[in-house]
Amino acid sequence: MDEKERIIQLRKELHEHNYRYYVLNQPTIGDQEFDFMMHELQDLEARHPEMADPNSPTQRVGSDLNEEFRQVEHKYPMLSLANTYNEQDVSDWYESVKKGLAGEDFEVCCEMKYDGLSISLTYIDGKLTQAVTRGDGVRGDDVTANVKTIRSIPLVLTPPPASDNLFAAPSYPHEFEIRGEILMPWAVFERLNKEREEAEEPLFANPRNAASGTLKSQKSSLVASRQLDAYLYYLLGEELPAEGHYENLEVARTWGFKISEGMKKVKTLQEIYDFINYWDKARKSLPVATDGIVLKVNSLRQQRALGFTAKSPRWAIAYKFKAERVCTRLNEVTYQVGRTGAITPVANMDPVQLAGTTVKRATLNNEDFIRSFDLHIGDYVYVEKGGEIIPKIVGVDIAQRPIIAQPVQFIKRCPECGTPLVRYEGEAAWYCPNDTGCPPQIKGRIEHFIARKAMNIDSLGPETIDDYYRQGLIHNVADLYDIEVQQINGDGSRTKSAQRIVNGIEASKQVPFERVVFALGIRFVGETSAKLLARHFKTIDALMAAGLEELQEIEGIGEVMAKSIITYFHNEDNLAIVERLRNYGLQMALSEEQNAATSDILAGQSVVISGVFTHHSRDEYKAIIEQNGGKNVGSISGKTSFILAGDNMGPSKLQKAEKLGIKIMSEEEFLGMIGL
Repeated sequence: MDEKERIIQLRKELHEHNYRYYVLNQPTIGDQEFDFMMHELQDLEARHPEMADPNSPTQRVGSDLNEEFRQVEHKYPMLSLANTYNEQDVSDWYESVKKGLAGEDFEVCCEMKYDGLSISLTYIDGKLTQAVTRGDGVRGDDVTANVKTIRSIPLVLTPPPASDNLFAAPSYPHEFEIRGEILMPWAVFERLNKEREEAEEPLFANPRNAASGTLKSQKSSLVASRQLDAYLYYLLGEELPAEGHYENLEVARTWGFKISEGMKKVKTLQEIYDFINYWDKARKSLPVATDGIVLKVNSLRQQRALGFTAKSPRWAIAYKFKAERVCTRLNEVTYQVGRTGAITPVANMDPVQLAGTTVKRATLNNEDFIRSFDLHIGDYVYVEKGGEIIPKIVGVDIAQRPIIAQPVQFIKRCPECGTPLVRYEGEAAWYCPNDTGCPPQIKGRIEHFIARKAMNIDSLGPETIDDYYRQGLIHNVADLYDIEVQQINGDGSRTKSAQRIVNGIEASKQVPFERVVFALGIRFVGETSAKLLARHFKTIDALMAAGLEELQEIEGIGEVMAKSIITYFHNEDNLAIVERLRNYGLQMALSEEQNAATSDILAGQSVVISGVFTHHSRDEYKAIIEQNGGKNVGSISGKTSFILAGDNMGPSKLQKAEKLGIKIMSEEEFLGMIGL
């Protein structure tokens, strides 16, 4: 056998061993033998570059090169599922399906709802060609290079062996799409957080966040080291092997995909309840995070007949499990300082297993929350995970309270800088007012400044900001614009990444004025109120000169926010920062185009957007409404002025609008009204 034939043979054998180890959990060789084969293939491929193959098993190790993600439009939109939380909701959905199918018999496929990052994989001629995240459901990030490092995702499919059996699984189509969840197993998550704790790095909140952050890494070698997993649960394409969803997944299993063993096809409502009740307990022994059950009408023909609402399919629904509760001892309350100076109390408890992770801390929200439970140090508290993610205290076992237990006393001074705390009228939180001298606030404001919805300097992150702050490179947001490549390229080995950071900072000078206002981090000024302020005052100078009454005349700007804005611009340090940002070239006024597009046609009107549109996206319509003085609202009420309705408007919204007598305006009517 010559070397080229050996390359082909090794690739085939290693793909098979990967499948047996990571999908079937049935390895037939040891790790050392596998490594020997992999090294042999790497050596042979190095000698024969003409045999390069992007789907070779050697490509799973990833690369240290940084790669930007490009946006890709989904061939089939990735819609979210409607959520239910009790058996009555499930029954209502079941009856709606029955009604939608005019009484025709139907089957339901019951599946686990995995708590990870949604992914869509495209295969052409049995080879993985593209992996795209859900994104906004219409477009997502192309993360193919990173997904190729996940061992349970096949790079090359093996057709089922030929058989005389009439029921043998068919081969895969020329092209198809399969969707699923990228997950970080509990064991990997625990190990990773232990390593980060030892290195004094911020911990991941949960496996889903860890998986998402990992998959979005610009280095595929890092993704490979994190040992992500994947379960697939939905097959799409023009030439699917069967007319049943369950049957298609069983066939996909034979092609090498990791399909849940817990999937089951049922017919009755009671069988659905039995499935839910079984997995509510059994899921706790699974190696990955789950947060519910997904129910799907099995027949693809019936799925097409039932169709979709604007947001979700009518033929599928998600049932969310109730939060798990445990009891443990409260040992201490510590305090964290946020970006805005808000003080968050944190309960430190005896470690306890909860929903698959070890929990030893939980948020206590604020002083009022602590008082509502009359918390004492030494109390035995009940802890749940909100949405299976964030631990929170939900009760106290007073009967177990020690006699010597002392009530929790909220602190009076900032734990970071010692400044006396203040509590603003109408606010539940206490704040450290030293926003220009308190380290967590300074770093938090810089992190807020670089965020995607603010200045969008995506080449920077919290860890980098912390590093620059400790080095003395930055003390406030304006210092970012003084950074030079030679200051941050280490020993010269990080020149490319340093240049990208400097380029990203330079590019942020073109970010529009309304986002600059948001990026300043004025206490209580969110993204929406920043837009209102920018469009009303049009320049930073007019905003800085605004008085209390003028600010409060703007709908959505209350007294607390108005006073905060005035306080911000009366601070000499803040004024110096704004002036430096102006001199660096940031946008301190609305552009001519924005001024030209601004009107008050919709002043005082609240608009609900519903449906699918032809001429503009939903986000674009939201921007148009705001530019013309209107306000976007998410739900219909008696205060709604009109509904901007596209195709497939949700029936519940339509019914409520008719009941309240609210006008429904078409896309064309709306564009005509505002002169577009």
